[in-house]
Amino acid sequence: MSFEPLLLSAYSTVSALGHGRASALAALRAGRSGLRPCDYDEAGLDTWIGRVDGVEDVALPAALAPFDCRNNRLAALGLESDGFAAAVAAARARYGAARIGVFIGTSTSGIEATEQAYRRRGGTEGPLPASFDYRHTHNTFSSADFTRRYLGLEGPALVISTACSSSAKVFATASRHIRAGWCDAAVVGGVDSLCLTTLYGFNSLELVSHQPCRPWDAARDGISIGEAAGFALLERPAGRDGVALLGYGESSDAYHMSTPHPEGEGALLAMRAALDCAGLEPGQVDYINLHGTATPSNDRAEDRAVTRLFGTAVPCSSTKGWTGHTLGAAGITEAVFGCLAVEQGLMPGSLNTGQIDPQLSAPLLRETVQRPVRVVMSNSFGFGGSNCALILGRQP
Repeated sequence: MSFEPLLLSAYSTVSALGHGRASALAALRAGRSGLRPCDYDEAGLDTWIGRVDGVEDVALPAALAPFDCRNNRLAALGLESDGFAAAVAAARARYGAARIGVFIGTSTSGIEATEQAYRRRGGTEGPLPASFDYRHTHNTFSSADFTRRYLGLEGPALVISTACSSSAKVFATASRHIRAGWCDAAVVGGVDSLCLTTLYGFNSLELVSHQPCRPWDAARDGISIGEAAGFALLERPAGRDGVALLGYGESSDAYHMSTPHPEGEGALLAMRAALDCAGLEPGQVDYINLHGTATPSNDRAEDRAVTRLFGTAVPCSSTKGWTGHTLGAAGITEAVFGCLAVEQGLMPGSLNTGQIDPQLSAPLLRETVQRPVRVVMSNSFGFGGSNCALILGRQP
């Protein structure tokens, strides 16, 4: 049975580029990065981050007060951006609350709340403060639970936490639920917020750059960590036009806990599976949004996988230089960029890339160009070899 395209009838994004699609689009056209020197909490790290302004000022509805943490505040910004919550309310009226699923990707959820709780405990052996609510903040499912309650939905709900592929894989999971008849529509998305755990964790792995990240650059030396939230409403097209999920591919190569297969075998499997799912040939893809983390091994492995499948004919770029690596929210953030590419006829450039590594062959765009785009592939590859490629575009 062939894959049934699913329309992204509404979608939103919040990142270091600003709140909403218009802010992101303006930045992409102007070549304006959202990265800045690290000013998060007491990190004290010599690095650049993609921080979202205004998170600290968000007040959650009183009924959702137990969920209050940076991650869910960021999610609330995403749910209210681009009229997304209103679009879901209209869909709820059509399908019923129990027929819309919620599928969210995150890597650390509200872990910042736990970090703060440990700071407030009474000494090294003291109990955690009574106000600490693990279930509604740090617990990974908190992201989906908060989202479904915020939107008044009662369908299937789950969280996928597969590192940096998390909010790409939700598209695949949601489509299978719809195809199986377990729901008629789905809210998919992802949210990951800044915290000391990820900043110091990636720093300890020597994967954090001391300057804005430089994907594909000959002197690239690591990532810039960011935060973001994004959501999309997936529905059967029913004759409506717009950008649709045309296919997806997943793989798990399990080559190494934190390093990809040097030849990009897992990435290649995911991309081939996505093309097969969509019934497309490599030459029918107009633009590839690379995972492009700007670490030496990741960019090299992805370059080899991309060129083995596509040769050097399909323009590609990494948008990590605009937003930073938003970890569990990278998949949805870059899927939204893919939708904007199709809707607006543009291909984002790779910011901060000076001299392209001569050992890499993929045709990297360093500046945003206006060009008709019908089909986009968006890559998201996570630790442990959890890979996902999405194909987005106009319906055939």
